[in-house]
This record gives sequence, C-alpha cells and structure tokens, in this order.
Amino acid sequence: MAKGTPATVALVRAGIAHSLHECAVDLGGGYGAAAAASLGVDPGRVFKTLVADVDGRPHVAVVPVTGLLSLKDLAAAVAGKRADLLDPAVAERLTGYVVGGISPLGQRRRLPTVVDSSALDGDVLFVSAGRRGLEVALAPSDLVRATDALVAPIAAGR
Repeated sequence: MAKGTPATVALVRAGIAHSLHECAVDLGGGYGAAAAASLGVDPGRVFKTLVADVDGRPHVAVVPVTGLLSLKDLAAAVAGKRADLLDPAVAERLTGYVVGGISPLGQRRRLPTVVDSSALDGDVLFVSAGRRGLEVALAPSDLVRATDALVAPIAAGR
C-alpha cells in the first residue's frame, strides 16, 4: 500500500489494530453501495463521514452508507437546536480531506464527533482511510475511542 494518510498515521500512533482495503470508487451517487460490494461486506457495516454545522459549530457525523443523517437527531445529540450540512469546500478545509475521502480520523482540526449507535452492532466497521477508494476496517469501540466520539442514534430511518 502506498504512503499512509493522516487517518492511518493517527491509528498507528494510537496503537489501534486496523486493516486497509482498496475499494471501488463511484462518486456518481453510489459510492457506499459500490464500496461495500467491492469490499464484499454488508453495506450496513460501511460508514460515511459527514461534516455539519450545529448552532454555528462544526461537528462530524458518522453514519451507515445505507442511510441518511438525521440533522434533527444530530443537533439533539449534542444539545443543539439546529444542524445543517456544511458546504463541501468548508468541510474539506476543516478536515484536510477531499469529499469522498473524508475520514473521521486524523483530521486537520479535531472536531466533535458523533457516531451512529448502529456502529456498535458488529465487531468491525469500515470508514474512509482518508482518500477516495481506501477504507479502514477497525473495531467500532476503537473508532469511538480514537475520535473521542459520542455515540447516539443519528441515522435517519432507523
């Protein structure tokens, strides 16, 4: 595998067991399903990273690719009133990653993170490793620990 990303460097520094996986990239709207198929895993175990503004403060939300982020539930989880997704350019600037490769790990600026409670339903989950087409598999509890995340039901249509 080529050079590490800030996400993989953060995992190594923290001593967190993980594995890297190349996967198909389809930015035409089907990335999550394509990634899960390419990885040969249940799509419910592949998670996407979104960046939202909650009452004027950026937050990271990690939800399954099979669903949507409930902005109302995200705001409630962090005792906020209103949440909106950030403009992609702002999300890229804050995290240091490009859209389609934003990882909850190793971000340029550590942002408050909320992981959907469904992440804890299995032994392993996949999140972006910091570049398009590269996923990292790790234990959900390790993701929560590495990001100092709050775990809450934030995925729409649970």
